[in-house]
Amino acid sequence: MITASKTGGFAAVVPQPVSAPLTRAAIFLIMTVNPGPENHANVRSFCADFPALLRAVEFRDLEAGLSCVMGFASEVWDLLFGEPRPAELHAFREIRAGPRHAVSTPGDLLFHIRAKRMDLCFEVATQITARLGDSVSAVEEVHGFRYFDDRDLLGFVDGTENPRGEAVIEAALIGEEDAAFAGGSYVIVQKYLHDLDGWNALSTEAQERIIGRAKLSDIELDDSKKPTSAHNALTTITENGQQFQILRDNMPFGRAGEGEFGTYFIGYCRTPRTTEQMIENMFVGRPPGNYDRLLDFSRAVTGTLFFVPSATFLDSVTNDEPVVVAPLAAPVLPQQSSPMTDGSLGVGSLKGEIRHE
Repeated sequence: MITASKTGGFAAVVPQPVSAPLTRAAIFLIMTVNPGPENHANVRSFCADFPALLRAVEFRDLEAGLSCVMGFASEVWDLLFGEPRPAELHAFREIRAGPRHAVSTPGDLLFHIRAKRMDLCFEVATQITARLGDSVSAVEEVHGFRYFDDRDLLGFVDGTENPRGEAVIEAALIGEEDAAFAGGSYVIVQKYLHDLDGWNALSTEAQERIIGRAKLSDIELDDSKKPTSAHNALTTITENGQQFQILRDNMPFGRAGEGEFGTYFIGYCRTPRTTEQMIENMFVGRPPGNYDRLLDFSRAVTGTLFFVPSATFLDSVTNDEPVVVAPLAAPVLPQQSSPMTDGSLGVGSLKGEIRHE
């Protein structure tokens, strides 16, 4: 159950630290909430305790840039909070297109923990796990690291086109279009595993055509040299001359001894439709069949969508049981699904649905 906001106005809403600066270390912790009203009550109680827990760890090194974002998936939102619910919250939409598969995997809670030091991230993850106890089950924990000059394990700089300054707020935070949840954000996470042997067998020029950037300088390829299937071409979303952005904080991860090398994708946006369109363009293609050739060397093994409420919202959560509403089902996008050829989302006014023909 949610109480009235203590801040008393839209302008006073405090977001969670979605736009925190990039850090050298991160932990992505995904949990499911175990059945039972006592477990639901414990998670609701944790919402109010969460800021104090984070402050206690942060105080050990105030210069380390420690932050943590907490998100909720669609089904658990109804169990914990009931109505009202965020306007565009739903389960991650699975996509199948030939051999390419954007999977949808379990997860109720996301904790995105960031700092300059991994030990602080680890301490926060440990404290969260201890506080929630048997009320939750961990389904994924990925420890990410910055790789040299902000490169992924494929050797390219990642996140070059992230919005900056005021553009971050415009891209990542909900505004008046869903006033009850202003200051919130939608976040999609996917864990990608890379075939580095296959990738490294390519020439640098072939890799650059797949990514759409020069490997060493990170300069975008000229349109005359860049294929329309380039990764950065398919993930550029425009409508009526306006570009719609997301805020990424991807991290490399891996276990060298087990031959595991990957990228943990995390993208925040004020509407999930922008990120969903990017993913569809990659897997299905724009037009269909003109897919992201990076997927010949990278496969998604997880996929989940969460809503990140404002810090003001979390502070207003009480232990009262909500009025439970029926969760929204997530449609599976069929193989023959066709995105709009211009990358259109129907988001000119941040309303409507992803359109397919």
